[in-house]
Amino acid sequence: MDFNVKKLASDAGVFFSRAMQFTEEKLGQAEKTELDAHFENLLARADCTKNWTEKILRQTEVLLQPNPSARVEEFLYEKLDRKVPSRVTNGELLAQYMTEAANDFGPGTPYGKTLIKVGETQRRLGAAERDFIHSASLNFLTPLRNFLEGDWRTISKERRILQNRRLDLDACKARLKKAKAAEAKAAAEHELRLTQTEFDRQAEVTRLLLEGISSTHVNHLRCLHEFVESQTNYYAQCYQYMLDLQKQLGSSKGEIFSGTFVGNTESTSPPAATSPPAVAAATLPAVPTIPVVPTIVGVPNTVAESVLNPNEVKPPASGTRKARVLYDYEAADSTELALLADEMITVYSLPGMDPDWLIGERGNQKGKVPVTYLELLS
Repeated sequence: MDFNVKKLASDAGVFFSRAMQFTEEKLGQAEKTELDAHFENLLARADCTKNWTEKILRQTEVLLQPNPSARVEEFLYEKLDRKVPSRVTNGELLAQYMTEAANDFGPGTPYGKTLIKVGETQRRLGAAERDFIHSASLNFLTPLRNFLEGDWRTISKERRILQNRRLDLDACKARLKKAKAAEAKAAAEHELRLTQTEFDRQAEVTRLLLEGISSTHVNHLRCLHEFVESQTNYYAQCYQYMLDLQKQLGSSKGEIFSGTFVGNTESTSPPAATSPPAVAAATLPAVPTIPVVPTIVGVPNTVAESVLNPNEVKPPASGTRKARVLYDYEAADSTELALLADEMITVYSLPGMDPDWLIGERGNQKGKVPVTYLELLS
Protein backbone atom coordinates (compact mmCIF):
# COMPACT_ATOMS: atom_id res chain seq x y z
CA MET A 1 0.00 0.00 0.00
CA ASP A 2 2.87 2.36 0.88
CA PHE A 3 4.44 1.62 -2.49
CA ASN A 4 1.25 2.52 -4.34
CA VAL A 5 0.89 5.78 -2.45
CA LYS A 6 4.48 6.74 -3.18
CA LYS A 7 4.06 5.87 -6.84
CA LEU A 8 0.86 7.84 -7.02
CA ALA A 9 2.54 10.82 -5.40
CA SER A 10 5.51 10.53 -7.76
CA ASP A 11 3.24 10.34 -10.83
CA ALA A 12 1.28 13.33 -9.60
CA GLY A 13 4.52 15.28 -9.17
CA VAL A 14 5.66 14.41 -12.69
CA PHE A 15 2.27 15.38 -14.11
CA PHE A 16 2.33 18.70 -12.25
CA SER A 17 5.86 19.41 -13.47
CA ARG A 18 4.89 18.72 -17.11
CA ALA A 19 1.78 20.85 -16.79
CA MET A 20 3.81 23.75 -15.41
CA GLN A 21 6.40 23.44 -18.16
CA PHE A 22 3.72 23.25 -20.90
CA THR A 23 1.90 26.30 -19.51
CA GLU A 24 5.05 28.37 -19.25
CA GLU A 25 5.98 27.45 -22.83
CA LYS A 26 2.59 28.59 -24.06
CA LEU A 27 3.00 31.86 -22.14
CA GLY A 28 6.53 32.33 -23.50
CA GLN A 29 8.08 32.09 -20.05
CA ALA A 30 10.12 28.93 -20.63
CA GLU A 31 12.43 27.58 -23.30
CA LYS A 32 11.39 24.67 -25.48
CA THR A 33 13.63 22.04 -26.99
CA GLU A 34 13.10 22.15 -30.74
CA LEU A 35 13.25 19.08 -32.93
CA ASP A 36 15.45 19.12 -36.02
CA ALA A 37 13.96 20.10 -39.39
CA HIS A 38 14.05 16.55 -40.75
CA PHE A 39 12.11 15.28 -37.74
CA GLU A 40 9.53 18.04 -38.13
CA ASN A 41 9.11 17.12 -41.81
CA LEU A 42 8.54 13.50 -40.83
CA LEU A 43 5.86 14.58 -38.35
CA ALA A 44 4.12 16.77 -40.94
CA ARG A 45 4.26 13.97 -43.52
CA ALA A 46 2.77 11.50 -41.06
CA ASP A 47 -0.08 13.87 -40.16
CA CYS A 48 -0.78 14.48 -43.82
CA THR A 49 -0.83 10.74 -44.52
CA LYS A 50 -3.23 10.12 -41.67
CA ASN A 51 -5.63 12.90 -42.66
CA TRP A 52 -5.83 11.98 -46.35
CA THR A 53 -6.06 8.26 -45.60
CA GLU A 54 -9.10 8.95 -43.42
CA LYS A 55 -10.77 11.03 -46.13
CA ILE A 56 -10.05 8.49 -48.88
CA LEU A 57 -11.29 5.65 -46.68
CA ARG A 58 -14.55 7.40 -45.78
CA GLN A 59 -15.31 8.48 -49.34
CA THR A 60 -14.52 5.04 -50.75
CA GLU A 61 -16.95 3.56 -48.24
CA VAL A 62 -19.58 6.02 -49.50
CA LEU A 63 -18.80 5.01 -53.09
CA LEU A 64 -19.19 1.31 -52.36
CA GLN A 65 -22.20 1.72 -50.06
CA PRO A 66 -24.14 4.98 -50.56
CA ASN A 67 -26.73 4.03 -47.92
CA PRO A 68 -25.59 5.57 -44.59
CA SER A 69 -27.77 3.21 -42.54
CA ALA A 70 -26.15 0.21 -44.19
CA ARG A 71 -22.69 1.66 -43.48
CA VAL A 72 -23.57 2.10 -39.80
CA GLU A 73 -24.82 -1.48 -39.66
CA GLU A 74 -21.61 -2.77 -41.25
CA PHE A 75 -19.56 -0.68 -38.79
CA LEU A 76 -21.40 -2.17 -35.80
CA TYR A 77 -20.96 -5.71 -37.09
CA GLU A 78 -17.26 -5.04 -37.59
CA LYS A 79 -16.84 -3.68 -34.06
CA LEU A 80 -18.70 -6.68 -32.64
CA ASP A 81 -16.39 -8.94 -34.69
CA ARG A 82 -19.35 -10.57 -36.40
CA LYS A 83 -19.87 -11.43 -40.06
CA VAL A 84 -21.86 -8.86 -41.98
CA PRO A 85 -25.04 -10.50 -43.38
CA SER A 86 -25.31 -10.76 -47.14
CA ARG A 87 -27.32 -7.90 -48.62
CA VAL A 88 -29.20 -7.94 -51.95
CA THR A 89 -27.89 -5.29 -54.35
CA ASN A 90 -30.21 -2.82 -56.04
CA GLY A 91 -29.62 -4.48 -59.40
CA GLU A 92 -30.58 -7.91 -58.07
CA LEU A 93 -33.72 -6.48 -56.45
CA LEU A 94 -34.70 -4.79 -59.71
CA ALA A 95 -34.12 -8.07 -61.55
CA GLN A 96 -36.46 -9.84 -59.12
CA TYR A 97 -39.21 -7.28 -59.68
CA MET A 98 -38.84 -7.42 -63.46
CA THR A 99 -39.04 -11.22 -63.49
CA GLU A 100 -42.14 -11.24 -61.31
CA ALA A 101 -43.75 -8.58 -63.52
CA ALA A 102 -42.96 -10.63 -66.64
CA ASN A 103 -44.67 -13.66 -65.12
CA ASP A 104 -47.77 -11.58 -64.40
CA PHE A 105 -47.89 -9.93 -67.83
CA GLY A 106 -47.12 -13.17 -69.60
CA PRO A 107 -43.57 -14.37 -70.32
CA GLY A 108 -44.56 -15.07 -73.92
CA THR A 109 -45.63 -11.52 -74.70
CA PRO A 110 -43.14 -9.07 -76.23
CA TYR A 111 -43.17 -6.96 -73.06
CA GLY A 112 -42.76 -10.01 -70.84
CA LYS A 113 -39.88 -11.37 -72.93
CA THR A 114 -38.11 -8.02 -72.77
CA LEU A 115 -38.62 -7.75 -69.02
CA ILE A 116 -37.05 -11.17 -68.57
CA LYS A 117 -34.03 -10.24 -70.71
CA VAL A 118 -33.50 -6.91 -68.95
CA GLY A 119 -34.06 -8.52 -65.55
CA GLU A 120 -31.42 -11.16 -66.23
CA THR A 121 -28.95 -8.46 -67.23
CA GLN A 122 -29.75 -6.50 -64.05
CA ARG A 123 -29.13 -9.65 -62.03
CA ARG A 124 -25.72 -10.08 -63.66
CA LEU A 125 -24.94 -6.40 -63.04
CA GLY A 126 -25.89 -6.82 -59.38
CA ALA A 127 -23.66 -9.88 -59.04
CA ALA A 128 -20.77 -8.00 -60.66
CA GLU A 129 -21.33 -5.10 -58.26
CA ARG A 130 -21.26 -7.49 -55.30
CA ASP A 131 -17.95 -8.98 -56.46
CA PHE A 132 -16.47 -5.51 -56.99
CA ILE A 133 -17.51 -4.32 -53.51
CA HIS A 134 -16.03 -7.43 -51.92
CA SER A 135 -12.77 -7.10 -53.84
CA ALA A 136 -12.44 -3.37 -53.12
CA SER A 137 -13.17 -3.87 -49.42
CA LEU A 138 -10.64 -6.65 -49.10
CA ASN A 139 -7.81 -5.22 -51.21
CA PHE A 140 -8.20 -1.49 -50.61
CA LEU A 141 -10.32 -0.55 -47.60
CA THR A 142 -8.89 -3.15 -45.25
CA PRO A 143 -5.22 -2.02 -45.66
CA LEU A 144 -6.22 1.63 -45.14
CA ARG A 145 -8.24 0.74 -42.07
CA ASN A 146 -5.40 -1.41 -40.70
CA PHE A 147 -3.02 1.52 -41.01
CA LEU A 148 -5.31 3.88 -39.11
CA GLU A 149 -6.17 1.36 -36.41
CA GLY A 150 -2.71 -0.18 -36.12
CA ASP A 151 0.38 1.68 -37.30
CA TRP A 152 -1.06 5.14 -36.73
CA ARG A 153 -2.13 4.35 -33.17
CA THR A 154 1.38 3.14 -32.43
CA ILE A 155 2.88 6.29 -33.93
CA SER A 156 0.48 8.50 -31.95
CA LYS A 157 1.34 6.68 -28.72
CA GLU A 158 5.09 7.06 -29.23
CA ARG A 159 4.65 10.73 -30.15
CA ARG A 160 2.82 11.36 -26.88
CA ILE A 161 5.62 9.64 -24.98
CA LEU A 162 8.17 11.78 -26.84
CA GLN A 163 6.23 14.92 -25.94
CA ASN A 164 6.30 13.92 -22.26
CA ARG A 165 10.03 13.19 -22.44
CA ARG A 166 10.62 16.61 -23.97
CA LEU A 167 8.61 18.32 -21.24
CA ASP A 168 10.61 16.42 -18.61
CA LEU A 169 13.87 17.45 -20.30
CA ASP A 170 12.93 21.13 -20.48
CA ALA A 171 11.69 21.07 -16.87
CA CYS A 172 15.08 19.68 -15.78
CA LYS A 173 16.84 22.42 -17.74
CA ALA A 174 14.72 25.02 -15.97
CA ARG A 175 15.49 23.52 -12.54
CA LEU A 176 19.21 23.47 -13.33
CA LYS A 177 19.12 27.16 -14.15
CA LYS A 178 17.31 27.94 -10.91
CA ALA A 179 19.62 25.80 -8.72
CA LYS A 180 21.99 27.85 -6.51
CA ALA A 181 23.62 25.38 -4.16
CA ALA A 182 26.27 23.00 -5.42
CA GLU A 183 24.36 19.92 -4.29
CA ALA A 184 21.20 21.13 -6.02
CA LYS A 185 23.13 21.78 -9.22
CA ALA A 186 24.75 18.34 -9.08
CA ALA A 187 21.38 16.67 -8.56
CA ALA A 188 19.84 18.73 -11.37
CA GLU A 189 22.71 17.89 -13.75
CA HIS A 190 22.35 14.17 -12.97
CA GLU A 191 18.62 14.31 -13.54
CA LEU A 192 19.20 16.25 -16.76
CA ARG A 193 21.54 13.56 -18.10
CA LEU A 194 18.96 10.87 -17.39
CA THR A 195 16.10 12.76 -18.99
CA GLN A 196 18.28 13.66 -21.99
CA THR A 197 19.08 9.97 -22.50
CA GLU A 198 15.43 9.01 -22.27
CA PHE A 199 14.46 11.81 -24.67
CA ASP A 200 17.10 10.77 -27.24
CA ARG A 201 16.05 7.13 -27.05
CA GLN A 202 12.38 7.98 -27.49
CA ALA A 203 13.17 10.38 -30.34
CA GLU A 204 14.99 7.59 -32.17
CA VAL A 205 12.07 5.18 -31.69
CA THR A 206 9.60 7.77 -32.97
CA ARG A 207 11.86 8.66 -35.90
CA LEU A 208 12.01 5.03 -37.05
CA LEU A 209 8.22 4.77 -36.91
CA LEU A 210 7.79 8.00 -38.85
CA GLU A 211 10.24 6.89 -41.52
CA GLY A 212 8.10 3.77 -41.92
CA ILE A 213 5.44 6.00 -43.49
CA SER A 214 7.33 5.57 -46.77
CA SER A 215 6.66 1.83 -46.62
CA THR A 216 3.03 2.62 -45.89
CA HIS A 217 2.83 4.71 -49.04
CA VAL A 218 4.31 1.85 -51.08
CA ASN A 219 1.76 -0.58 -49.63
CA HIS A 220 -1.13 1.81 -50.26
CA LEU A 221 0.09 2.36 -53.81
CA ARG A 222 -0.07 -1.38 -54.47
CA CYS A 223 -3.56 -1.51 -52.95
CA LEU A 224 -4.62 1.43 -55.11
CA HIS A 225 -3.52 -0.41 -58.25
CA GLU A 226 -5.56 -3.42 -57.16
CA PHE A 227 -8.58 -1.17 -56.55
CA VAL A 228 -8.29 0.33 -60.04
CA GLU A 229 -7.95 -3.12 -61.57
CA SER A 230 -11.07 -4.32 -59.75
CA GLN A 231 -12.99 -1.23 -60.82
CA THR A 232 -11.83 -1.63 -64.41
CA ASN A 233 -12.95 -5.26 -64.49
CA TYR A 234 -16.29 -4.29 -62.96
CA TYR A 235 -17.04 -1.59 -65.52
CA ALA A 236 -15.83 -3.82 -68.36
CA GLN A 237 -18.25 -6.52 -67.21
CA CYS A 238 -21.09 -4.00 -67.01
CA TYR A 239 -20.32 -2.69 -70.48
CA GLN A 240 -20.27 -6.19 -71.94
CA TYR A 241 -23.53 -7.13 -70.23
CA MET A 242 -25.25 -4.01 -71.53
CA LEU A 243 -23.82 -4.52 -75.02
CA ASP A 244 -25.19 -8.06 -75.08
CA LEU A 245 -28.55 -6.81 -73.86
CA GLN A 246 -28.63 -4.10 -76.50
CA LYS A 247 -28.02 -6.69 -79.22
CA GLN A 248 -30.76 -8.90 -77.81
CA LEU A 249 -33.22 -6.02 -77.69
CA GLY A 250 -32.20 -4.94 -81.19
CA SER A 251 -32.96 -8.44 -82.47
CA SER A 252 -36.30 -8.48 -80.65
CA LYS A 253 -37.12 -5.05 -82.03
CA GLY A 254 -36.41 -6.32 -85.51
CA GLU A 255 -38.85 -9.20 -84.97
CA ILE A 256 -41.55 -6.99 -83.47
CA PHE A 257 -41.35 -4.24 -86.07
CA SER A 258 -40.35 -6.34 -89.04
CA GLY A 259 -43.59 -5.36 -90.75
CA THR A 260 -42.38 -1.78 -91.06
CA PHE A 261 -39.47 -2.85 -93.26
CA VAL A 262 -41.68 -3.97 -96.15
CA GLY A 263 -43.22 -1.26 -98.37
CA ASN A 264 -46.34 -1.23 -100.48
CA THR A 265 -45.69 -2.19 -104.10
CA GLU A 266 -49.11 -0.97 -105.23
CA SER A 267 -48.35 2.71 -104.74
CA THR A 268 -48.39 3.32 -108.50
CA SER A 269 -51.97 2.06 -109.01
CA PRO A 270 -54.62 4.70 -109.71
CA PRO A 271 -56.47 5.97 -106.64
CA ALA A 272 -59.77 4.30 -105.91
CA ALA A 273 -62.94 5.95 -104.63
CA THR A 274 -62.40 7.19 -101.16
CA SER A 275 -64.68 5.70 -98.55
CA PRO A 276 -65.32 7.24 -95.12
CA PRO A 277 -63.12 4.65 -93.34
CA ALA A 278 -60.36 5.33 -95.82
CA VAL A 279 -60.64 9.05 -95.21
CA ALA A 280 -60.40 8.48 -91.48
CA ALA A 281 -57.35 6.30 -91.95
CA ALA A 282 -55.74 8.90 -94.18
CA THR A 283 -55.91 11.46 -91.39
CA LEU A 284 -53.73 9.31 -89.09
CA PRO A 285 -49.96 9.97 -89.03
CA ALA A 286 -48.14 7.81 -91.50
CA VAL A 287 -45.60 5.27 -90.23
CA PRO A 288 -42.26 5.60 -92.08
CA THR A 289 -41.51 2.52 -94.13
CA ILE A 290 -38.59 1.28 -96.15
CA PRO A 291 -39.33 1.58 -99.89
CA VAL A 292 -39.31 -1.63 -101.88
CA VAL A 293 -37.72 -2.17 -105.26
CA PRO A 294 -40.37 -3.49 -107.72
CA THR A 295 -40.54 -7.23 -108.18
CA ILE A 296 -38.50 -8.70 -111.05
CA VAL A 297 -40.75 -10.06 -113.73
CA GLY A 298 -40.65 -13.85 -113.95
CA VAL A 299 -38.86 -14.37 -110.67
CA PRO A 300 -40.92 -15.39 -107.63
CA ASN A 301 -40.46 -13.25 -104.49
CA THR A 302 -39.44 -16.26 -102.41
CA VAL A 303 -36.32 -16.81 -104.49
CA ALA A 304 -35.56 -13.24 -105.46
CA GLU A 305 -33.00 -12.85 -102.75
CA SER A 306 -31.07 -15.95 -103.77
CA VAL A 307 -30.79 -15.07 -107.47
CA LEU A 308 -30.53 -11.30 -107.24
CA ASN A 309 -27.20 -9.59 -106.83
CA PRO A 310 -27.69 -6.46 -104.66
CA ASN A 311 -25.03 -4.65 -106.68
CA GLU A 312 -27.24 -4.93 -109.78
CA VAL A 313 -30.29 -3.38 -108.10
CA LYS A 314 -30.98 0.30 -108.40
CA PRO A 315 -32.47 2.09 -105.39
CA PRO A 316 -35.96 3.57 -105.65
CA ALA A 317 -36.13 7.11 -107.00
CA SER A 318 -37.41 8.48 -103.71
CA GLY A 319 -38.22 7.40 -100.16
CA THR A 320 -34.94 5.77 -99.17
CA ARG A 321 -34.12 6.04 -95.48
CA LYS A 322 -31.00 6.91 -93.60
CA ALA A 323 -29.68 4.63 -90.89
CA ARG A 324 -26.94 4.91 -88.30
CA VAL A 325 -24.73 1.86 -87.74
CA LEU A 326 -24.72 0.68 -84.11
CA TYR A 327 -21.88 -1.87 -84.23
CA ASP A 328 -19.07 -2.93 -86.53
CA TYR A 329 -20.03 -5.69 -88.95
CA GLU A 330 -17.81 -7.80 -91.21
CA ALA A 331 -19.32 -8.89 -94.51
CA ALA A 332 -19.61 -12.66 -94.83
CA ASP A 333 -19.51 -12.61 -98.64
CA SER A 334 -19.59 -10.26 -101.64
CA THR A 335 -23.36 -9.73 -101.37
CA GLU A 336 -23.04 -8.13 -97.90
CA LEU A 337 -21.80 -4.68 -96.98
CA ALA A 338 -19.22 -4.27 -94.19
CA LEU A 339 -20.21 -1.69 -91.57
CA LEU A 340 -18.41 0.58 -89.14
CA ALA A 341 -20.04 1.80 -85.95
CA ASP A 342 -21.57 5.32 -86.05
CA GLU A 343 -21.40 5.70 -89.83
CA MET A 344 -24.47 6.77 -91.83
CA ILE A 345 -25.77 4.68 -94.75
CA THR A 346 -28.83 4.61 -97.02
CA VAL A 347 -31.11 1.56 -96.73
CA TYR A 348 -34.16 0.11 -98.48
CA SER A 349 -35.80 -3.28 -98.83
CA LEU A 350 -36.17 -5.83 -101.63
CA PRO A 351 -39.23 -8.02 -102.13
CA GLY A 352 -38.90 -11.48 -100.68
CA MET A 353 -35.98 -10.53 -98.45
CA ASP A 354 -35.61 -11.81 -94.92
CA PRO A 355 -37.11 -9.05 -92.72
CA ASP A 356 -33.91 -9.10 -90.65
CA TRP A 357 -31.93 -7.78 -93.66
CA LEU A 358 -31.94 -4.62 -95.77
CA ILE A 359 -30.00 -3.33 -98.76
CA GLY A 360 -27.46 -0.73 -97.65
CA GLU A 361 -25.58 1.82 -99.75
CA ARG A 362 -22.46 3.80 -98.88
CA GLY A 363 -21.16 5.82 -101.80
CA ASN A 364 -20.53 3.37 -104.64
CA GLN A 365 -20.67 0.35 -102.32
CA LYS A 366 -23.85 -1.66 -101.93
CA GLY A 367 -24.84 -4.87 -100.16
CA LYS A 368 -27.05 -6.59 -97.61
CA VAL A 369 -26.89 -5.38 -94.01
CA PRO A 370 -28.48 -6.82 -90.82
CA VAL A 371 -31.33 -4.77 -89.35
CA THR A 372 -30.19 -5.37 -85.77
CA TYR A 373 -26.99 -3.46 -86.44
CA LEU A 374 -28.87 -0.33 -87.55
CA GLU A 375 -30.79 2.53 -86.03
CA LEU A 376 -33.32 3.62 -88.63
CA LEU A 377 -33.79 7.36 -88.82
CA SER A 378 -37.00 9.06 -89.93
